[in-house]
This record gives sequence, structure tokens and C-alpha cells, in this order.
Amino acid sequence: MESTRLDRWLWSVRLTKTRSDAAAACRGGHVRVNDKPAKPATPVKVGDHIRARVNDRTRIVEVTQVIEKRVGAPVAEQCYVDNTPIAPISDAVPVARRDRGAGRPTKRDRRVLDEWRRGLSPP
Repeated sequence: MESTRLDRWLWSVRLTKTRSDAAAACRGGHVRVNDKPAKPATPVKVGDHIRARVNDRTRIVEVTQVIEKRVGAPVAEQCYVDNTPIAPISDAVPVARRDRGAGRPTKRDRRVLDEWRRGLSPP
């Protein structure tokens, strides 16, 4: 097999959960093949570079094998080379945690949390 539809390939290598999700991403302009906007029926062949924004994450992959049927995860990982850059962890926003069952925060607790979120030290 030389080529297959883009939406079918994205689904078969498990980059999207369903084929309709892959088609919707293509129609929404979230998928590019070789730096060109792609439609769901765009043919995909070995050596193509695909940039897909799926679930608020941009994946950059290179096609190494063309498949049409959905396969197991270990086999699907062999069908592409993932060139996605690793996101820095320092960009993560710290999350305030409360003890389970502590109830609603008081007005003072909310003020302390608001100051903490803005980067100020609590009083």
C-alpha cells in the first residue's frame, strides 16, 4: 500500500480517538501535511511530515509506515516517528489544594489564595 487517507491514518495510528475526530480536526484547519493545510482525504505516504493539533497538544510526526486498519498501540507506534518537542514543565501553573472535606473556603482563605495566585506572599 503506497498511500491512504489522512483521517484514516490518524485514526489507525491512534493519534485521534475516532476517525470522525480526525476528519473534524482536518476540516477545522488543525492538521498540516508537509506544511500545507490538509483535508481528510489528503493522501498520506511514507516520508510525509504531519503536524496535528489534537486535544490541545500539537503533535509533529513523520510517517514511516502506511496502514489503513486500526492496530494495537505497540504496532501503531512503529508507524511514525514522533518529533514533538517536549513541553517545559516550568510553564505549569501550581494548583492550590485543600484537604478533602474541609468545606468551603472562608473569605480570609479566598483572599490568601488570590494573593498566592498573583504571586504575593500571604499576610
